[in-house]
Amino acid sequence: MPRIAVIGSMNVDLVSRVPRFLLPGETLTGLSFQVFPGGKGGNQAVAASRLLPEVMMLGKLGDDQNGALYRQVLVESAIDGACVETVPGVNNGTTVIEVAADSGNNRIIYFPGANLLVDRAQIDRYWERLMSCDVFLMQLEIPLETVTYAAGRLRGAGKTVILDPAPAVPLTEELLSHVDYITPNEVELAILTGLETGSPGKLAAAGRKLVRMGARAVVAKAGTDGAYLIRGDEEIHAPGFRVAAVDTTAAGDSFNAGFAAGLCRGMPEKEALRFANAVGALSTLGSGAQGAMPNYDTVTKFLKSQEKGKQK
Repeated sequence: MPRIAVIGSMNVDLVSRVPRFLLPGETLTGLSFQVFPGGKGGNQAVAASRLLPEVMMLGKLGDDQNGALYRQVLVESAIDGACVETVPGVNNGTTVIEVAADSGNNRIIYFPGANLLVDRAQIDRYWERLMSCDVFLMQLEIPLETVTYAAGRLRGAGKTVILDPAPAVPLTEELLSHVDYITPNEVELAILTGLETGSPGKLAAAGRKLVRMGARAVVAKAGTDGAYLIRGDEEIHAPGFRVAAVDTTAAGDSFNAGFAAGLCRGMPEKEALRFANAVGALSTLGSGAQGAMPNYDTVTKFLKSQEKGKQK
């Protein structure tokens, strides 16, 4: 079976659950405070490891206690961490997350730490190991230069590259042309294109503009509305699933891992999108970025239950 590799960030998340989002200058008593492993790269690696065996991770950790915690996460998740380096004298990436109890939505502050040191040289050092994988998940919490370089080399080697453009920044046509699938959510798609994305029609128009800007295919994540794959005049919609969300942190990361796993398992694009929607929805049913990420059996049972519900 094809293998997934993730090139990206690994952070430790400091999560405070609050009754609702704070207003400027306001102080609220938090409902809870917890520490979780996170980071878009690490999240996607953990999510993928629950859907497929032999997932590989490339990134950098700090040499503090948070870096040690993350190294243990890789071991416990059976993720190949041979391409993960620990940097002496540097703090691990850290994320501060506020989760609103009234909606399950989140707001995030990101301190990159060791993630900023993932460079071209590291890609080159582990190139032969990377070549044992087939589908590559990347994000923008490591230097953009490294992402562009890695995507270009991987594209040249015939690998499938999936880019999560978060946090959203202007992207070059060069990078877009190296990516097989770019997977913005509605906010990120609006930032990348300068267009509104508040309805299916507007979202599709923004997706088509991103294709004209150089993207090979756009997978627009639209929450409970599901996902749209846009490639030129082609448009595929896979409806989403409504669940009682507890914490939406890393739902997008789980979606990306689900889409990659679906492709690795030989699913057609629409089926892979539906599978990804289910992975993303199920990941919101518990607290923390990685705690509720589902395994393959859980996802397939959920999808079967949804089909039975439609037949009644």
